[in-house]
Amino acid sequence: MTVETIKAEQVVNAALGILQREVVLPSLVWRDAGGDFRGAKDDTISIRLPAYVNSRKRDLRSGTSRTKDSLHQRKVDVTLTTDLYNDIPITDEELTLDIASFGEDVMNPVLAAIVRGYEDEVAALMQGATYAVELDFDANDPHKSLVAARRALNDANVPASGRGFVCGSGIEEALLASDQNRDVSQSGSTSALTEAMIGRRAGFTIVSCNALEPYEAYAFHRTAYVLSSRAPMVPAGAPWGATQSAGGFAIRTVRVFDPDQVEDRFIADAWCGTNIVQDHGEIDENGKFVPSVEPDLETGEDLVFVRAVKLEMNPSSA
Repeated sequence: MTVETIKAEQVVNAALGILQREVVLPSLVWRDAGGDFRGAKDDTISIRLPAYVNSRKRDLRSGTSRTKDSLHQRKVDVTLTTDLYNDIPITDEELTLDIASFGEDVMNPVLAAIVRGYEDEVAALMQGATYAVELDFDANDPHKSLVAARRALNDANVPASGRGFVCGSGIEEALLASDQNRDVSQSGSTSALTEAMIGRRAGFTIVSCNALEPYEAYAFHRTAYVLSSRAPMVPAGAPWGATQSAGGFAIRTVRVFDPDQVEDRFIADAWCGTNIVQDHGEIDENGKFVPSVEPDLETGEDLVFVRAVKLEMNPSSA
């Protein structure tokens, strides 16, 4: 890959803006789980989840013996698995004659690509998960579909605060075309997340995302999906290197000279790992999630993914 620039006589100095995807998914998922990967076995950290136990009762003054219970904490593992990177060679001619601004012409496009890579990782996590509840999205009655997703999360005891609904362009169109749609004030903000918000309905903040397929959507609590990231250290031997911030992520950037090719190289790297948060329990005959008092920590056979619901719409019904 090289830096292809346009000569000055071919363009005017106007910022038209590139047609690139707005990044929203990383802002909606659990990113503050914390954890230091340094020295961690297999580049993995474990996020601790509290134990679950039911209260017992006995008649007062009955003298009935008390039953002892145990508390079983659970964990969710997150492993750094992916190196998101760009490696851009820059020739002497490009650097001297073509690149007007290194930051605008080279650095900014590279950092934007890394941030989109983070969103692609979250989108792949959402699309590849196995959900306890999957629903059909009704294009003729979008509100009914939202209410059904709300009930599924309610039946799983998912907290009401922190819920979101993210959808592809086809479901976004159905929501906006519906007579039930009511826009909400965006408070004048121009952030990518705010601009992508369709509104708030049935307890969900509804956001569109072009990283998803047009006819899919996900109703979820922010703790359903975990995204961990880390910027590699700048090598001591690099003549120039820094950690840049883009889209809320730290990205390592390095600029070195390649003597074999007699050219500069601009390199950017960021490491990430993702996982879903499953819970030990079962779905009862009424569709309600019942947490395990004694979870199967050995095999995890009682793990179910109930913190999120997948919805799909038939394109022919649009």
